[in-house]
Amino acid sequence: MIRQINNAPIKDDQEIDVRIVILFLLIISALPAFGESGNEQKNPVCVIETGHGNISVELLKDNAPKTVQNFIDLAEGKKEFTDLQSGKKIKRPFYDGLIFHRVIKDFMIQGGCPKRDGTGGPGYKFEDEINAKDVGLDDIKVMQDGGGVHPYLLVRTKEDFHRTVLMPLYSQMEITSQQQFEKRKQEVQQRLIQLTLKTCYENLGYHYDDTLKSHAPTRGMLAMANSGPNTNGSQFFINLVDTPWLTGKHTVFGKVIKGMEVADEIGEAPVGNSNQPIKDVRIISIRLKD
Repeated sequence: MIRQINNAPIKDDQEIDVRIVILFLLIISALPAFGESGNEQKNPVCVIETGHGNISVELLKDNAPKTVQNFIDLAEGKKEFTDLQSGKKIKRPFYDGLIFHRVIKDFMIQGGCPKRDGTGGPGYKFEDEINAKDVGLDDIKVMQDGGGVHPYLLVRTKEDFHRTVLMPLYSQMEITSQQQFEKRKQEVQQRLIQLTLKTCYENLGYHYDDTLKSHAPTRGMLAMANSGPNTNGSQFFINLVDTPWLTGKHTVFGKVIKGMEVADEIGEAPVGNSNQPIKDVRIISIRLKD
């Protein structure tokens, strides 16, 4: 038997084939995209409620899982921390009522310190979650053509260079005396020529994880503030501009998806000593978005 479909004759057995194709397409359209799991969840979103308005941040749980969980648990009051007043370990929403204690226009806004001066935290510290290769640090040489030092190192004096580059390199090479240096001078020079920012930072104590997917600290990114390698606690900052010189030194664990104008407005706040706003910029709360 012959039937007409769109003015083209097909046979009954062809019609069955068409139905099979349609059924197959319907099944495929209901499946998750290739490489995804049917149980895969979207990244969590937190709302930072401030006296200037709300900032919504998407937390990159697959990039920095420990950091994201720490941030959520402190914000939601699910993680124990050391209370500043009593010295006892307690649970409550950590960030409620704190301030953005460090605000630098055209740079970043920083909060999460219970002491309000950048020296406080939750009473514990945890490691960085950064993939240095992912953000290109293994491709950037410390020594530039012409003998200069890469600007990301912020080396301004010979003392800076000695402290930031040479002494950590000597330590890594187990050079402890002038005599040892003289014997290995050519080796030191060769190592300096080959030295990348990744290796230089590792010599300073940073540890990297090649299994992670990392982002550079660009405008709108949420990152952990610290006092050196593996000293994360509760303090965080939001970049108002790209900050490539911080790449590899701070765990980037989120990004602003709504309310960047609020962060920019906070960045305009008049500040006094230590870049602390003259009038408190309060963090009313930080909560997971339903």
